[in-house]
Amino acid sequence: MTSALLVIDVQESFRQRKNWAEVSNPGVAVEVGRLVDAAREKGGVVIWVLHSEPGSDTPFDPESGHVRLVDGLAPRDGEPVLTKTSRNAFTTTNLQQRLTELGVRKVVVCGIQTEQCCETTARLAADLGYEVDFVTEATATFPIRWDDRVLGTDDIIERTEFALAGRFATIRTVKELTEA
Repeated sequence: MTSALLVIDVQESFRQRKNWAEVSNPGVAVEVGRLVDAAREKGGVVIWVLHSEPGSDTPFDPESGHVRLVDGLAPRDGEPVLTKTSRNAFTTTNLQQRLTELGVRKVVVCGIQTEQCCETTARLAADLGYEVDFVTEATATFPIRWDDRVLGTDDIIERTEFALAGRFATIRTVKELTEA
């Protein structure tokens, strides 16, 4: 089965925000890099996705210069780099068309943010009929603040795994996907 590694939003924009100091996995790019290397070695497809918010005057505004992969990650010739403006990687890109053209039936999801762009991409991929592996340890997130409450990163990650496992995705480890 042809599979594709979807690298979601591992971009400099996040590192420019004040809350980067609270990130759950500051080494997310290293874990993602391991998955990229393994996917390439196995002949899989690697698709890079960046989040953009044109006109927002934030680190996600293309004018900021931060809508680019973090240092240490780089696409090879022929690896698509898609730019999205929605939370999931499908709605505002031609991702589904590319996956169909490549004969992909299985996607592996990693990147930033665990419960937002990564989870929503995994859910939509499952709804579209793809087999989905979700690699939580190759994702990163931040505490969520709402009114006077805070949901910590460990709780966010656990909730995401519970919500996805057995319904939308199989939760995998980097080791499972790099040593197999």
